[in-house]
Amino acid sequence: MSSEHGVDGGHPRPVDLPNLQALALFVAVVDEGSLGAGARRMSIHQPNASRLISRLEADAATPLLDRHPRGSRPTPAGLVYAAHARELLEAADHFTEWLSIARNDEAPELRVGASMTIAEHLVPVWLTELRKRTPGTRVHLEVENSTQVIDDVRAGRLRLGFVETPHVPHDVHAHVVAEDELMLVIAPHHPWAERTDPVGMEELAATPLVVREDGSGTREALEAVVGEGAQAPPALVLGSNAAVRIAVASGAGPAVLSARAVQAQLNTGELLRVPLAGAGLRRSFTAVWKGPRRLTGAAADLVAVAEA
Repeated sequence: MSSEHGVDGGHPRPVDLPNLQALALFVAVVDEGSLGAGARRMSIHQPNASRLISRLEADAATPLLDRHPRGSRPTPAGLVYAAHARELLEAADHFTEWLSIARNDEAPELRVGASMTIAEHLVPVWLTELRKRTPGTRVHLEVENSTQVIDDVRAGRLRLGFVETPHVPHDVHAHVVAEDELMLVIAPHHPWAERTDPVGMEELAATPLVVREDGSGTREALEAVVGEGAQAPPALVLGSNAAVRIAVASGAGPAVLSARAVQAQLNTGELLRVPLAGAGLRRSFTAVWKGPRRLTGAAADLVAVAEA
């Protein structure tokens, strides 16, 4: 029997997911800096856009935007809300892409693994292009950290993997498909926001950072530069790029993340980039597989798409 307080049988009532169109609108408003510009980007009439944002704020039980004559800026709660909204919208895009491919039951299936940054920012584009080239191919995608992807390729659970780690073992075939830049990012209120000189590797190594979990390619790429064991104990260890971004924006500490993973937040001012001394940090995205050295079929097609 339900009570007046939304509890059924002693369990809290589940929270309804926000409307995805409203979330996309809110992210557009944050990106564009005003409700009108965000509504235009989404092709939504401004009165309807205002109602959608008001409904989001009512559901969140807190203001998400500071409205001024010159535009709208996210409140502190709105910054965190926007980060979670981006994560949910990305997941919805990935699900839509998977569903579109999976509907073709008679198509051959390619089992692929990808580490987090690659899966979030590159694989959806690759799969779209692969479907144009070979519309009969179905792809089953596993999103794991780099160490897990390599383990699954070794065990034969995956035909092909894409990893970010610089530590690719010699018992798998490897082919670099793309290059990536790692950036040092902070919250706008961090003390480093006022500095003008770059952060050196020694200072970076001595600073507690918000980092990804063990086995993450991003973390291993950082450790390869500063020296494994030389980095100060982390401020936080989190399991996804989105969680790291939210923690940094909330003031937990700096982080080193892929430029692809933070570009939207740099554009909106949720995060700031701090220059690194020297040539900066770069890494490779690598395709890995077992078996014959020469890939064939859909696996070869996907690698060709990835390095195009």
